[in-house]
Amino acid sequence: MTVAVEKPEKADKTDKVEKTAPVAGARRVSRGMVVAAILVAWLVLFAVLRGKQTLTLAAADLTDLHRWFNDVNDSIGADRNSNPLFLYFFNEIRLVIDNLVTFIQDLISQPSADRPVPQIGWLGVVGIAGYVSWAVGNWRVALLAVAGFTFFGLQGLWQESMDTLALTLSAVFVALLFAIPLGVWAGLSDRFNRIMTPFLDFMQTMPTFVYLAPLTLFFLIGPASATIATLIYAAPPAIRITAHAIRSVPETTVEAADSLGATRRQALLKVLLPMSKRTVVMGVNQTIMAALAMVTIAALIDAPGLGKTVVQALQSLDVGTAFNAGLAIVVMAIVLDRVTTAASARAEAARRSGNRFATWRRPLLAAGAVVAVVLIYMSHTYLWAAEFPGEGSTGSNIASAADSVTTWAQDNLSGITNAFRDVITNGLLNPFQTVLTDSPWWLVGAVLIALGTVLGGWRAGVTAAVCVGLLVGTGVWSDSMTTLASTAVATVLVMLLGVVFGVWMGRSMLVDRLLRPTLDAAQVMPPFVYLVPFLALFGATRFTAIVAAVVYAVPVAIKIIADGVRAVPETTVEAATAAGCNTWQIITKVQLPMSRSALTLATNQGLIYVLSMVVVGGLVGAGALGYDVVAGFSQGELYGKGLAAGLAIVLLGVMFDRITQAAARRTSA
Repeated sequence: MTVAVEKPEKADKTDKVEKTAPVAGARRVSRGMVVAAILVAWLVLFAVLRGKQTLTLAAADLTDLHRWFNDVNDSIGADRNSNPLFLYFFNEIRLVIDNLVTFIQDLISQPSADRPVPQIGWLGVVGIAGYVSWAVGNWRVALLAVAGFTFFGLQGLWQESMDTLALTLSAVFVALLFAIPLGVWAGLSDRFNRIMTPFLDFMQTMPTFVYLAPLTLFFLIGPASATIATLIYAAPPAIRITAHAIRSVPETTVEAADSLGATRRQALLKVLLPMSKRTVVMGVNQTIMAALAMVTIAALIDAPGLGKTVVQALQSLDVGTAFNAGLAIVVMAIVLDRVTTAASARAEAARRSGNRFATWRRPLLAAGAVVAVVLIYMSHTYLWAAEFPGEGSTGSNIASAADSVTTWAQDNLSGITNAFRDVITNGLLNPFQTVLTDSPWWLVGAVLIALGTVLGGWRAGVTAAVCVGLLVGTGVWSDSMTTLASTAVATVLVMLLGVVFGVWMGRSMLVDRLLRPTLDAAQVMPPFVYLVPFLALFGATRFTAIVAAVVYAVPVAIKIIADGVRAVPETTVEAATAAGCNTWQIITKVQLPMSRSALTLATNQGLIYVLSMVVVGGLVGAGALGYDVVAGFSQGELYGKGLAAGLAIVLLGVMFDRITQAAARRTSA
């Protein structure tokens, strides 16, 4: 009877397995079929209803919402010096930040008091940069810092570079004052971490330019608004990484401190923070990089520095000047990145070796400090040590060379570049944009909601519905659809490149070692920098903005896909090889299917990075929402429309972020 009973049970289990597998497969197929059915239905209805209820708005036209935003802006400007909220809150914040920025500018960049030069001239700043880089890093980093800062002077961009540095340092200082305590709190408290996470997600999803418009309402245009926008944008990485560092300390270490009678404060100061020092310094690195990127972008609201030079050059299509200033931004980003990265490595080495590591360095550090003080004194006292010698002939030569290369490229490569541009534009971008912009708004909205529900679940569908409704309310629906088309095309190109190079890196450690440093360097460059070379190749067109967005977004996608491919178990790959699979079959049938969650995450990050370039692209002819935002800053009567366009960019980012994140969770589940 035992056998008779067991056999049916086994048979039932087998039947269940046999029945379950097809059902699971059917579900997967049915989801793809549903997506295909939605798209087919969209195309059919588009053919019937084309050109109806598209909510098109001319560039100079305004909706009631835009006029209301303009009225709010005007009323705030009129009441700024009488409203108590401004007198005792916003104006005070602006005053404090403005004083901080002015103080640092007086030190290193702008003439101060009755002096025709800053308090610390170029020689003192170079001495400080070299000493600090050596103290927190090593002599190689110090040489890089000295060479980089000297290069700013040779370019003829010393004051602009120091203005950018002053704004960056101001924003980072204030951001870290808030970010590190909040990060520690989030690391210690699960409840506070749950509260902070949605806010951090929202702040990091928002494209950089979106911070600028609302802040100018309260803090006016100028360095104060730029610094406040920068610190808001730069704080989330420090909060996240600090919280992660605190949570990563082994529980056994914390328990050992508790067993020795350490108080909560002592455990934090003597155990958690020292053991998290290296990771916290990495957070500082990310904050500095984010701040530098934002400071250059904040040139649109009259922030001084290199960003202003780039913006003016881009608007006048002066590729040589833009390239020279962009090169200075890249050099500054590399120097700051290497210094903080070396500081992180130094912190780890010091933690492992204890006091022995610092003993032999102390006399050298003291001698270096004396040299730095002497250089500061000389630059404060003598004009030749305060003003950078020469007239920036190196920068003039760089700009002239860039202009010559641009002219050569346009004369000799225009056939290739124009053909490439036309293939992508006419074959991919224009058809998709036509379907989006010429379809009735309710049809596109229904498609987005349906796709969000199918791919991400009902919560993603609800998010899509809310975002679609608010997009209609912004009054810039047609421009939003144009931006959506460019974003989607750029994301497709990002994923194509990401899969090709990500799989290559994931399968070869040699390729990974060769490509990863380049990808890391590309990620520290501010978005503005990517526009310059493609402006030279393709001129001021929306295609230039798309290519720049692809190059800006593809490094993160490549790295995520490479890590996903590498995470596939070696035993699985070996089993496929033993079964006779060739390389192509292993990639397409094993490694990519098992990396689906990484592919979805790469799509998510690619979308967010591409969307963050939308307004930057507005400077070189991208049009749509990017142009609306830029025009809103430069033309007072379009301020309300620019603010609505910024809100539309946020809504697009939130919608696609939630859909792709939900899809990633469903894929990995």
